[in-house]
Amino acid sequence: MFLDSTVVTFSAGKGGNGVVTWRREKFIPKGGPTGGNGGRGGSVYLRTDPGLFSLEAFRNKRLINAKSGNDGGSNLKQGKNGEDLIVLIPCGTLIKDLKTNEILFDCSEPNQTFLLCQGGRGGKGNHCFKSPTHQAPNICTPGADGELKEIQLELKLIADVGLLGMPNAGKSTLLSKLTNTRVKIGAYPFTTLSPNLSFVQFEDFSRVLIADIPGIISGAHIDRGLGLSFLKHIERTSVLIYLIDVSLADGSNPIESYSILRNELTAYRPELLEKPFLIALNKVDEEGAKEGIKTFREAYKGDPSMIFEISAQDGAGVGTLLEAMRSIAQASDKRFF
Repeated sequence: MFLDSTVVTFSAGKGGNGVVTWRREKFIPKGGPTGGNGGRGGSVYLRTDPGLFSLEAFRNKRLINAKSGNDGGSNLKQGKNGEDLIVLIPCGTLIKDLKTNEILFDCSEPNQTFLLCQGGRGGKGNHCFKSPTHQAPNICTPGADGELKEIQLELKLIADVGLLGMPNAGKSTLLSKLTNTRVKIGAYPFTTLSPNLSFVQFEDFSRVLIADIPGIISGAHIDRGLGLSFLKHIERTSVLIYLIDVSLADGSNPIESYSILRNELTAYRPELLEKPFLIALNKVDEEGAKEGIKTFREAYKGDPSMIFEISAQDGAGVGTLLEAMRSIAQASDKRFF
């Protein structure tokens, strides 16, 4: 199951304690202090993995700890350092401090590594306290606690192309046609309850990563429908595809559907309208589509070359749309893959 937000507490390891020991050898009655220092506690690092697309691994994890350092030993033996913990997260994850809501890291690049919690320092053994005036110190110090942070992980998918449309516009069908990905498809609204992510690979082995965003309705920017939960996944895409149902089967007006999508993006984050986009008029094979296409084209005031007539169901026009999508996506300077 897709998970794009969770709260986890991370704890670095505690430093090992210093110890009090003495040199005990024959004919050396006052051998002096030999207590070793404790080892450093393990730190917690976050690393982005381009092969992850969800926070599902954290679903049943609320506390993640790094290893503590070992205590010091006799004969000046240093305790073993605690092993550092590297936690893998998807690219596009925001790391927020839950108490202050401050964004600590924006993990947008593959294989980035961040130090989240520093391990505690090891304590000092009694040999560290020896001095000319204090030859037999009987003291040591405990290891320091590692850093503890309660963190909110929030994923914003990184994709080249974002598919936008009203519920039941055919986004999942189009994604399955473009990428041969098996996704849930149904003849009712909100079939898709979480983003689907897949890619198209071309003959030159280049790829375009496509995200199918669940249906957007009027008021999504104030969290109606699936609202804010998935509008955020549009932010990192390079190209937007507005998928418009022109079949008129449910009595909707195609240009009104397009306006609702644009208005919701404006209300949520106006700069999203500056992204390159294409318009795909879908379900052209259905009865009433000709009238729907005519209605849309007459009312649309933008560049008509950005409009593509397709049928995601039988594949008509999908190849032409894919080439236009590829051209714009691969020309973008904001690609992450």
